[in-house]
Amino acid sequence: MRKLIYAVLFTCTLSGCDVAQQVLNQANATDDLTTNDIVAGLKEALTVGTQNSSNQLSLADGFFANAAIKILMPPEAQKVENTLRSVGLGSVVDKAILSMNRAAEDAAKSASPIFINAIKQMTITDAIGILKGGDFAATNYFKEKTTAALTEAFRPSIDNALTKVNATKYWKDVFTAYNKFSANPVNTDLSAYVTSKAVDGIFYQVGLEEQKIRKDPVARVSDILKKVFGSKEATGN
Repeated sequence: MRKLIYAVLFTCTLSGCDVAQQVLNQANATDDLTTNDIVAGLKEALTVGTQNSSNQLSLADGFFANAAIKILMPPEAQKVENTLRSVGLGSVVDKAILSMNRAAEDAAKSASPIFINAIKQMTITDAIGILKGGDFAATNYFKEKTTAALTEAFRPSIDNALTKVNATKYWKDVFTAYNKFSANPVNTDLSAYVTSKAVDGIFYQVGLEEQKIRKDPVARVSDILKKVFGSKEATGN
């Protein structure tokens, strides 16, 4: 097992191996870190991060109150928004924006099982690849493994949520009002747009959680996480 850990470190560059070096430091200190420990630690880290992300974003205002991921009018509708606000119909736009974010928050509830399934399928090779990767290696792993499944799961959920919170009505109201002032009617697929932004938002949050687990000792909520992601200070090296 020790040979495998040394192989990981040997193939890494100095700039991309902080986590792997910490693993080696811990192995030297305790002499009991195995490949199974590494894989278990990474899987738990991913579980913690993705569950936190899904739970946080599925709360009311999880998207709407977060400036980094708040869903706004699509770029092609900016002219629509500006026109409507200029003629005193800003409240219609505001209702449409709120409804889009509520739909994304509702859809986020379905993300966790998809992430968990990807974690269960993670191989030793995947785990070592994450150790060798950069600060967002785990997040990038999820993008590769879950984007299609998240999009497929989110779309019907968002369709339902948009209907439930009257987003479709607000969206129709927005463009019906705008088209009264424009010779070029706008027809945008609202569900597809919100789905794409919701998926982007959850990966953004997963990335933040990954950074906490890698760099913040308080975020390592179990012994195995502390063991795999333990700081050099904790190991005395």
